Amino acid sequence: MFDAIMKFIGDLSEDDSRPEEFAETDYRLAAAALLVHTAAIDGGISDSEHVRLHDLIKERFKLDDKAADKLIMRAEEADEKAIDLYQFTTRLNRALDDKQRARVVEMMWQVVFADGKVTEFEDNLIWRAADLLHVSREERIALKTRVAAAQGTDE
Repeated sequence: MFDAIMKFIGDLSEDDSRPEEFAETDYRLAAAALLVHTAAIDGGISDSEHVRLHDLIKERFKLDDKAADKLIMRAEEADEKAIDLYQFTTRLNRALDDKQRARVVEMMWQVVFADGKVTEFEDNLIWRAADLLHVSREERIALKTRVAAAQGTDE
């Protein structure tokens, strides 16, 4: 029994020492998959969206370029396999508090505004994701307005 507990503790600390390993249960993978889906929902990921996606993931999760690229690659794979948003939002709901979930929605808006325009597909996606993440309509709209103002874009 003691050996099993020590192995469990060792596994936990080993995961912490390898932040570039992104398990299926890692909330960072779920968040990145939502961001990838956001960038691609309007038909493809533009260069400006890709740059913004990379910068957001690198900054938010405190990763170097190589780890950010690996997370994006894993997120693209997860997004391709996904049948809906629920698998990602459920993981985020379990791992993050209200403020952190709102931050994910804000990041989604940052990806959307990277190319200077919001399509109805992007707007609808964020509406659905915010709802699943329990981010209120008012907060979702406030986040959109704040990101648009920061980008110097009309919403």
